This record gives sequence, structure tokens and C-alpha cells, in this order.
Amino acid sequence: MTPIQAIVLALVQAVTEFLPVSSSGHLILVPRLLGWADQGLEFDIATNSGTLLAVLVYFRTDLAGVVRGLRASFRRGGAGACAPEARLGYALLWGTVPAGAVGLLVKDWVASYARAPYLIATTAIVYGLLLGAADLWGRKRLALSALGARQGLLIGCAQALALVPGTSRSGVTMSAALALGVTREAAARFAFLLAVPVGLLVGAKQLVDALRGEPLGVPLDALLVGIAVSALAGYAVIAILLGWVRRRSLLVFAAYRVALGVFLFLYFSGS
Repeated sequence: MTPIQAIVLALVQAVTEFLPVSSSGHLILVPRLLGWADQGLEFDIATNSGTLLAVLVYFRTDLAGVVRGLRASFRRGGAGACAPEARLGYALLWGTVPAGAVGLLVKDWVASYARAPYLIATTAIVYGLLLGAADLWGRKRLALSALGARQGLLIGCAQALALVPGTSRSGVTMSAALALGVTREAAARFAFLLAVPVGLLVGAKQLVDALRGEPLGVPLDALLVGIAVSALAGYAVIAILLGWVRRRSLLVFAAYRVALGVFLFLYFSGS
């Protein structure tokens, strides 16, 4: 992998991780369309760690409040669980459980069999339609502070579906939140925050594997470039998307997903 390839793929990850269009799907498809070798799951995880750094920095105040709220709740034996920060913390913890459990079961399948273009095309269309429906018909009344463990678990079940490339983690979690009546901005913020627990676990596992001497799949310098570029670009994309959802709908992203899926079916059926 050349430095240019690492930069391009890191930018793809940064843009598509937060926009509801599927980062994993684009990271698989862009090399195919450009005639590059597949970079493999390890590089995808590394660039995901870069966008995780962007989330940690951008939402540092929110995350600090969640940590304080959970600590206070634990010290009081659950008595402070109704505080907004604690409620959000429990929502994030319960939302992490489904993806963590399913991810352990299907990691090898995702790394090999789930990177097929037709599968990505199908999930792009199906979940694009669901995103459009949720954006159109969701009641959009609940603020972020209204989310609790039950809503977190339901949104977390949706997040587990994003282990299949083309689904979009941010897209499917926002769709679920909108369907539960959450506002667009709150749905986006919760989707970003929900990336933190699983992202930390996945990144920590990759680091441990590297320290054990397991192969990285791509050169170390390419991994470092990918992490740095995806972190810087990801920070900008978070700000842009939050500004977008305050004033506009998500239908443009739903339409893009459907158009992408149709294009992929046509492109690969003729190749």
C-alpha cells in the first residue's frame, strides 16, 4: 500500500464513517473501482480508530459528563441512575452489548465472505430505504437526555446489523433512534457516542494483537497515516453533519444509498 492509497482510504473512512452511507462498504468498494488490492480488515480497523479519536476529542465534554454520571450512580448503588448523564451512560452501555456479542461471533465471516459487492449493494439499498422511512415518519420529539437503557438496547440491536458491510453503523443507529421518536440531532449525537465503547474494544484488541507480533496486513507507516488522516478529517465531518441535521433532513443520504446500490448492481453485473 502506497502513502497515497492510505490517505485516500483514510479520507473515505472519515467521510463515510459519520455520514449514514457505510464506511465499511466504501472501504471495500473504492479499491475495487480503482483497481487496488483490497487493504484488508486490519487497515479498516486502524482508520476506524482514527475516527474514534475524532469522536473522543469532539465529544470530550459529553463523555466526561457520562463518566461522572456513571461513577456517581455506582457510588450511590444506582440511586443516581435518573440523572441525565447517568441515563445516557446506561443507554450507551446497553447499546454496546449487542454489537460486542455479535461481533465476536461473526468477525471471521465479515473479514472474508461479507466483502462481496452484491451484498454491499443490497444492504445499501435496503437500509437506505429504512433511513428514508425513519426520517420521514419518525416523530422526532425526544432529546438526547430522554434516552435510557431500553432505548439504548434497542438502538444497540440495530447497531449490531452494521457488522455487515454496506449497512452503515451511523445510518442504522440513526434510523432506529428516529423510529423511536428521537430528534435528528440527538439521533446523530447518540450514534457518534455509541461508536466509542465498541471502538475502544476493537482498537485495544488490534493493539494487543500487534504487540503479540501478529501480522498487521499492511505496512506500519500506512496504518499510522491512515489513523492520522481519518482522525483529522473525521473531526471536520462530525461538525458538518451536526450542522446539517439541525436544519435539513437525511433524505439526501437515503437517496444516495439507493443510487449507490443500483450503480453497484449494474457495474458488477457487467464486469
